[in-house]
Amino acid sequence: MKSIDLARRLLLISNSTLHGGGYLDHAEEEIRNFVGKAAKTILVPFAVHDWGIYAAKAQDRFRDMGFSLTSIHDLSNMPRAIDEADVIFVGGGNTFRLLNGLYNHDLLGPIRRRVAAGMPYIGSSAGSIVACPTLKTTKDMPVVQPPSFEALGLVPFQISPHYLDPDASSTHMGETQEERILQFLEENEEPVVGLREGSILRVQDGAVTLKGPNTARIFRRYEEPVEATTGSNLCPVLWEASTVGARS
Repeated sequence: MKSIDLARRLLLISNSTLHGGGYLDHAEEEIRNFVGKAAKTILVPFAVHDWGIYAAKAQDRFRDMGFSLTSIHDLSNMPRAIDEADVIFVGGGNTFRLLNGLYNHDLLGPIRRRVAAGMPYIGSSAGSIVACPTLKTTKDMPVVQPPSFEALGLVPFQISPHYLDPDASSTHMGETQEERILQFLEENEEPVVGLREGSILRVQDGAVTLKGPNTARIFRRYEEPVEATTGSNLCPVLWEASTVGARS
């Protein structure tokens, strides 16, 4: 079974807004518990077009939680800002745009180094996907073309956020999210976590713990998908020995 560096701390959120609530309301308790007393949070807003509007929204919400937040686009030396941050929050939007911004501002290396050293990383939606090895499990349109699909690689699995189960009553004939994930696994080795709305992954002390009210759907190459229960460590489900027999 693969392992995750014990120093790594990540909170990977499927969605920033849940039906019936406000921005990050459903994740507030987890964020408070995860951040603790760390004071200096840096926002990476590159997944949206208007960084200023997004930053103002995030700053208000983090202020309500008792944390200060500064958007990295307001700082003259972005890599240094990552080096000096207590926490990094990478917000949602378009994953291609987000990853392109990380490349354009030379931030992949600094973020990788700081997370490897123990800096807490919070990602929401697109911000959760770029914590994975690649952006290949995004559902977003490629509105821009980043230099590579390679993302931060902070965890050794993929996330498919906003996961929707197939609707047997629907007349829509397009591909389901499950079908798209299975197509990914026809070409790639990394397991995929189908993370439903309201769900969160907390990566800490070598465990990947599912938080929130829902199960998560786990996809592995050559295996049938399985459901992981809330509160459980997903590592054994993601990397347990094959029961079907991998193809050579």
